[in-house]
Amino acid sequence: MQDGTASGSRPNRRQFLRTVGAAGVGVFAGGFGAACASQPQPAVPAAGRPGDVIRIGFVTPETGSLAPYGEADGFVATAMGQFFAANPIVVGGRPHRVEIIKRDCQSDANRAADVAAGLVLDDGVHLMLVSATSDTANAVSDQCEAAGLPCVATAAPWQSWFYGRGGRPQSPFAWTHLFSWGLEDAQAVYADMWDQVATNRMAGALWPNDTDGLAWGNPDIGFPPAVAQRGYTIVDPGNYTGGSQDFSAQIAAFRTAAAEVLLGVPNPADFAAFWRQASENGYRPRIATVGRGIQFPATVEGIGQPAVNLATEVGWSPNHPFSSSLTGQSAADLAGAYTSATGRQWSQALGFAHALFEVAAAAFAAVGSVEDRKGIADAIAGMRLATVVGPLDFTAGPVRGVAKTPLVGGQWRPGTTTPYELVIVSNAQHPEIPVAGTVEPL
Repeated sequence: MQDGTASGSRPNRRQFLRTVGAAGVGVFAGGFGAACASQPQPAVPAAGRPGDVIRIGFVTPETGSLAPYGEADGFVATAMGQFFAANPIVVGGRPHRVEIIKRDCQSDANRAADVAAGLVLDDGVHLMLVSATSDTANAVSDQCEAAGLPCVATAAPWQSWFYGRGGRPQSPFAWTHLFSWGLEDAQAVYADMWDQVATNRMAGALWPNDTDGLAWGNPDIGFPPAVAQRGYTIVDPGNYTGGSQDFSAQIAAFRTAAAEVLLGVPNPADFAAFWRQASENGYRPRIATVGRGIQFPATVEGIGQPAVNLATEVGWSPNHPFSSSLTGQSAADLAGAYTSATGRQWSQALGFAHALFEVAAAAFAAVGSVEDRKGIADAIAGMRLATVVGPLDFTAGPVRGVAKTPLVGGQWRPGTTTPYELVIVSNAQHPEIPVAGTVEPL
């Protein structure tokens, strides 16, 4: 098996740890399997030689604060396992059975790195897939970059994933790739929604002290310069510590400045705590655009009536006019299949998790051997693929290894068949994605 080293053999555990350490990537104590709550998906034999197997690692937060991001991953892994059992991937002219090895990172970056290392060393995966914000995606991507293993990440702004890992346009990553939207897209979507509500143009910023929060609040690439150009003033009380139960300082700063716009990128639990305390302390902006924290139905249902008209970015929905390159399912078909199988409402993470396997299948189909790591990585870097989350073009940038996905804006409204539904209200950047309502103030 190729690993990007001169010898071309898989490194042993000691060699791998030395490689990771030299690359400046954290490796954490404990057995590689200790943090893994999930078991590999059963492999179903297909025609081909007995050893013709593709092993795909899939790191997901099934538990912990980011669990809403991983809620659909079990469904996707099972559905993809069934699909590949009936439709083996042909590599080098031979059909290969596919083994999906799913691991729970427990919403912890240290564990994400640990289970990724285990998938490389102990399970010998040929490709790594990871989703669920930069907290998970960055740690896993770093381990793969150090090991010389192809990796595809999603559901994190490209700036958080690229610059947050020390990437530079003149020195991009060789083994790790991402498809997602960027901060520039969120800025345009948020500003379009803000402009449709009469406010004093004072915007309170709720930035956590993590990779996403630091990127969103960055004075060079984040929201401050972008929104200033549109006539808004950021009220920034400083980054808060994730998991905080006391947001009194932030609320006081927003009230003092009479911030009628709220923006931020807290995780679901943090935003629920903030929004409850804001209501108790008499702070209510006229519009609130919140990334990450209110993308999921369960979070909104937990907040209840005060969540009506909260706004967020929408990277995927059943109304997106795209279809899977693997199954042929439309976005609506995929959402319907998920609800039928689980009884749960769709979430944005569903589409992105499915698209990871679309990219994986296309990459393997483009090479002559599953052991050709560099060939797999190059296939991803040069890939153009129509997926259920939209057309992906890794050759277009904005930096090597990144493909952009479309982004629109939505607000939560009382639902007809579910307690709340996410209604698309802003599509200025992507008119091909239809709106179903207009922006309304809180």
